[in-house]
Amino acid sequence: MKKISIYSFLCIAMLSISSCDKGFDELNVNPIAATAVDRIFILNNAIVSSSFPTTTANYDIGIVQQMVTPNSGVLTGANFNQINNSNAEGVWVNYYRNVIRNTVDIIENTKNVPARSNLTQMARIWKAFAFMIVTDAYGDVPYFEAGKGFIENTTFPKYDTQESIYNDIIKELTEASAALNTAGTIESSDVMYAGNIAQWKRLGYSLLLRAGMRLTKVNPQRAQQVVQAAFQGGVMQSNADNAVIRHTANYTYPFGNLLNATEAANYYMTDVFVNALKSTNDPRLGAIAVRYVGATSGAGQTAAVANRSPEVQIGMPIGYDNVSITPVVNSLRLASFYDFTQVDRTRIVKPIAPCFLVTYAQTQLLLAEAAQRGWVTGNAATYYANGVRANMQQFAEYDAASAIPAAAIDAWLAANPFDAANALQQINTQYWIASFLNGPEAWANFRRSGFPALRKNPYPSQQIQGNFINRMVYPISEVAVNQTNLQAAVQRQGADNMDTKVWWDK
Repeated sequence: MKKISIYSFLCIAMLSISSCDKGFDELNVNPIAATAVDRIFILNNAIVSSSFPTTTANYDIGIVQQMVTPNSGVLTGANFNQINNSNAEGVWVNYYRNVIRNTVDIIENTKNVPARSNLTQMARIWKAFAFMIVTDAYGDVPYFEAGKGFIENTTFPKYDTQESIYNDIIKELTEASAALNTAGTIESSDVMYAGNIAQWKRLGYSLLLRAGMRLTKVNPQRAQQVVQAAFQGGVMQSNADNAVIRHTANYTYPFGNLLNATEAANYYMTDVFVNALKSTNDPRLGAIAVRYVGATSGAGQTAAVANRSPEVQIGMPIGYDNVSITPVVNSLRLASFYDFTQVDRTRIVKPIAPCFLVTYAQTQLLLAEAAQRGWVTGNAATYYANGVRANMQQFAEYDAASAIPAAAIDAWLAANPFDAANALQQINTQYWIASFLNGPEAWANFRRSGFPALRKNPYPSQQIQGNFINRMVYPISEVAVNQTNLQAAVQRQGADNMDTKVWWDK
């Protein structure tokens, strides 16, 4: 009930803020300034706006080959390795407009108010989380001047190098996590952890661990230092520490809305992902998947033909459109492409399903790799098992029907023990599975680690030269209104296409 009341108050609060827009030209005031609303609710707005935009289904999730659509038009993206500007800008628009702008406002207006120090640090941590997603997607982006249009009248922010952005993210997470203090004001209206300082600290250090591991290719020595600092600070201890948005009927899950409405019949689990789970009898397949056996259209995908048994699941191969896939459909003796396996929209992506942003499972798997590299104490095999177990247990939070029995988890771990000889591949393949539906993180870790070992999308009319999409192109709006700063970034970083690699991936 507390969560629901917070969301309800948040909606009212944000409507009040929006009403300030009237008469802006005459009043010459900041139309988004929260003059009458406690800024903890501005942070709440930033948090609940952080659910991954639906455009990540077309790119991030498609790039890592977890889901795919054979349809074009507005759905074009990683399915054909082609540029779709409306989808490519999704992460940019959502996080700058709804998250970064609000966290910057909070920081600038509370940083000199000792009584709200904890709120300042929480906003710094959340800003770092959002900026990792944005810079991982595009590379060089506005950072130091971002979100300051009304604060400093910066309407055309310059682009900063990803290296400088990551250096500051690491600084911010380190300082903010350390500065959180139980002796200060407890922001109990916080929608994430109800002001629990210990949990916010663990989130901050878990994000610091994530940031450190991003640097394993570009600067292993620095990566080790950051990872060790995060480990010593104290990371997530259980699924109770997960950073998760628990949607309600008042504030629903974007993916749930997408996949239960006009696009319900347009997205399918890939054969790569389905087969990865089937090959080890992974119980998560039964928790995630459904196949509408014999369906010849979207209308034919009814409860009467829904089959959730792992053995009947058939993933859709990548590299086909809705015409060229016909021979594949025939060879598999399916009724149509509507007969392929989908993510279960009545459980995993229902409108009130949770959205997991940073998890204990991911954190343990990163520690498994760090331990394997000799960077932290502890046993890599233990961290690995903890991570897999935590992710399997996590499915109970989607729906009671998706809960995986403890005996099934134990049996899977016994049959699939940690393999030190193939540790990096095994750990990062599990990270890929544990990041299902978290497209930005799955894509970033795939680029960093090179695992799982995915095959190139064979679609014939691609707009990339390499094997995979490496970054998103900048939004058309930036080309139009901030061209000078954008061009400086392009000259420094490389061509504004999907082949150019971001700094930490070079």
